[in-house]
Formats: sequence, structure tokens, C-alpha cells
Amino acid sequence: MTTTKTKPRARKAYDGPSPEEKLAADLIALLEQGVNPWRRPWVGHQGEHRNLLTGHQYRGGNPLLLEVGNLSRGNTLPLWMGAGQAKANGWHPAKGSKAARIAQPRPVTIEDDNAQPGEVSSKARSFTVYKLVPVFNAADLVGIDEDSTAALARRIDEATGNIEDRPEHERLAHAEDVLQAWEVKAQLGGALACYSVAQDRISLPEPRAFDSREHFAATWAHEAVHSTGHETRLKRCMAGQFGSPSYAREELIAEMGSAILCGRLGIGSELQEHASYLGNWIEVLKEDPRALLKALGAAKKAADLIAPEAIEAAA
Repeated sequence: MTTTKTKPRARKAYDGPSPEEKLAADLIALLEQGVNPWRRPWVGHQGEHRNLLTGHQYRGGNPLLLEVGNLSRGNTLPLWMGAGQAKANGWHPAKGSKAARIAQPRPVTIEDDNAQPGEVSSKARSFTVYKLVPVFNAADLVGIDEDSTAALARRIDEATGNIEDRPEHERLAHAEDVLQAWEVKAQLGGALACYSVAQDRISLPEPRAFDSREHFAATWAHEAVHSTGHETRLKRCMAGQFGSPSYAREELIAEMGSAILCGRLGIGSELQEHASYLGNWIEVLKEDPRALLKALGAAKKAADLIAPEAIEAAA
């Protein structure tokens, strides 16, 4: 008896947009509408972005990615889960719903090819790469029957019904204490909020010049993130002129870094809008869709440098 082996049929190459391109497209669409997804008042009454089942809070820059996801899809719930996790509980994404994306860290180690077996090489390199993973908002999930639908509704009610929010004065006092402890001090007075690279100094108007104490703290956080780019710290390119790609990238880092920092400190991240920034960011993202994840990584490093004690509690 003769047997023949058939060659496995090769998978058709996927020529659609990459996850990075989809994410960038969602953000570009919001920016073109004049929407900055990271400028928002404090929403502690709903809690931070977290997994619907486990309650695990999303950390690092993922809350910012999920803000883009919510605004792009018209959702407000900060509750998410993967399609597989939903399926295991008798739920599935509603027809026509779209996933948002979170960045999942993957540690990578490149060994030295010349190292002997069992030898620890000083030339081995370790670093982290990020893979975009789809998640669905709880508002986009439906049950396969009445029982599973009722169970989903109960789970959402439980997840949103027991949120305790600290009083505003406590949150603001804590935020200002953390910012005051940052090594780059703020000089108060004058009309401008800015960071001087040459003087390595933050300048801010007096708190009474702002429409709220929260606005003052959020502006301080933004300038503090800029200061992390100094050559003695994270060594980012700080020499770009207004309107240049390098300037736009630094502003994007400061924007996202301050949003991460404000989330950790329990304050809103509403700042005065600068429409030209939105246009500059659109150009950068269209040129390189991965610029968003690169800026997000830099923003997280900046926030970690300013408020390391808040990392474990951060979403």
C-alpha cells in the first residue's frame, strides 16, 4: 500500500493593518476630532481600568491605551477582559464590537554565542518588548442565554458598586507632596508654566492663577515629566523646535507621562488644550505608527522616576 504525504497548505499572509497601526488609527481619529483622550477629570468614583473578573488593575501605560479604546468606541466602563476569558463564562463580544488593546510585556534575553555551556556571560543582553493584546469592554459583552446575561449584569454591578474614593483634599495634598519631593524643584511666580533644560528648573505660576488646585498639580506633573528627559536622567532629545517631530514626540511623552502620574496620584489630568499639539502628533503617528508605543514606554519610565513609591498601587 502506497501512502502519500501532502504538503501542508501555507497560511495566507495577512496583509491588513498591524495591531500598532490599528491602535494609531484609533488615536489619530480622536485627535482629528479635536479629542485628547488623556485629559480628563478625576474618575475615581468608577475606579481605574481593571479586569472585570479578577479586579486586577491595568498598570503602566495600559490605562492610557484603554482610554483611547473607550473614547473610540463610546464606552465609559473601566472594566475589561479577553475574548477567551469571556467565553469561559458564557459571554462573548456583541456583533460589531471592536477590541481595544493593551501592551503586554515580554522579557527577552539574547545570549552570547561564544559563552560555554553553563557559563554566565557578561555579554548577554536582556530587555523587554511589548505585544499588543486585544481586550473587550464589559459594555460590549453579551450572554449566550438569560442566565449568563444576568450573571454578567451582576458582575458589572458588583465591580462598580464598591468603589471608595479618597476626599479631594487628601488626594491633592498627597499629589503635591510627591511632586515637591521630586529632585527638580518648582519656582513659583510669573505667567508661564515651563521646564528649562539649561537651568534644569520648573517654573509655574502661583496656584491661585489656576482655575483649580487640581489643574495646578496636573500642570506641575506635566513639567516634572519634561524634566526627566534631562541628560543627567533619562537623556531624551530635548532640543527640538516647536512644530518639529522631535518636539512633538517630547510633548507626547510629557502628555502621557503626566496622565500616568496623575492617575497614580489620584488627581485629574485636565490641562489647557493646545490645538497645534494635536496636529503635530497626528503627523508623527502617520509617519510611524509605532511612535505611540515608543512614547508610551518613555512616559512610563518618566512616571516611575518621579513617583516610584506609587508604582505598586498604580493601574
